[in-house]
Amino acid sequence: MIPFYVTMVKKRGPSMRDNKVVVGFYGNGKSANRYHMPFVLNRPDKFIVKTVYERHLGKSPWKRIEGVKYTDNLDEMLKDPEIDVVILSLPHHVHYACAKEVLNAGKNCVVEKPFTSTKAEAEELFALAQEKGLMVQAYQNRRFDGDFLTTQKVIESGKLGDLLELEMHFDYYRPEIPESVKEFRPEFSYLYGHGCHTLDQVISYFGKPDRVHYDVRQLLGEGRMNDYFDVDMYYGTLKVSVKSSYFRVKSRPSFVIYGKKGMFEKYTKDKQEADLKKFYLPTEHSDFGVDTPEEYGTLIYYEDGIYHEEKVPTVKGDYAYYYDALYETLVNGKEPCVKPWETLLQLEMLEEGVKGLK
Repeated sequence: MIPFYVTMVKKRGPSMRDNKVVVGFYGNGKSANRYHMPFVLNRPDKFIVKTVYERHLGKSPWKRIEGVKYTDNLDEMLKDPEIDVVILSLPHHVHYACAKEVLNAGKNCVVEKPFTSTKAEAEELFALAQEKGLMVQAYQNRRFDGDFLTTQKVIESGKLGDLLELEMHFDYYRPEIPESVKEFRPEFSYLYGHGCHTLDQVISYFGKPDRVHYDVRQLLGEGRMNDYFDVDMYYGTLKVSVKSSYFRVKSRPSFVIYGKKGMFEKYTKDKQEADLKKFYLPTEHSDFGVDTPEEYGTLIYYEDGIYHEEKVPTVKGDYAYYYDALYETLVNGKEPCVKPWETLLQLEMLEEGVKGLK
């Protein structure tokens, strides 16, 4: 049974900074600078980045942001009464210990994914946050991928009829990654590293499945990393499959969904990550993450016996939507975007999926 935690966030008064949420970053690496900072900075009416803590000051290759204080003194950030929330952007095997440190300092905390290594660690963090009247929440930005949002829009149009099957793929051809790993550690498996995106998308939209089937493999053999997974989740007659591999020379479609009246296929993935890797940033480009017509998905369906086939313009994804929701939670006391039970269910599934591998 998944424990339920009531998030009791103390509604805060106006900040010392013009009623904006004041942010501190715990970590100054790729995650902070690529997947968080551009989206926080793109909401200047809601957020102020005040402090960035980095363990080895000045060693980060990332460009410093004007007006932000960089420090190697963690207490300077955690004891700052202005800071409302700390964004934890560190390797996931230290999430539990560092999030606990942040909560014990009286700060709300956003934790990168995977949230923790085990469900038990997550339960402890949620209980601690509840005890202190704080919020701790997983950063599930992939809920705001354009391909995922477009698939939802197609489902909700009703044109597919009753849903039968949905396949989601997250493929790479990066054999050098599993080939370089000579041991198996559950928290460093492919299921943990990428299932934390796609399993959350399923849970956030469809809820808890009736049952789950796991096919989680070590293609290079025992004692090597998990480099393939195929997880099937059943919701009545609907089967949702999440599939990923490091050995796909050509990627499968990002989303394919079948209903009694039609189907929808979106081949290309959300472009936000690709743009970020090229430093094509949302703070500088209005077409950040936007698909071209050639990248639109295809909807095929029957209506009144007539065959229809059409392109579906991609809904614009925006990871800043996560921060919009975070603002509403911290300032107006609204329910968190990512519920504790969703994070606990996902971790339960991650643990179950790699159980038995060695």
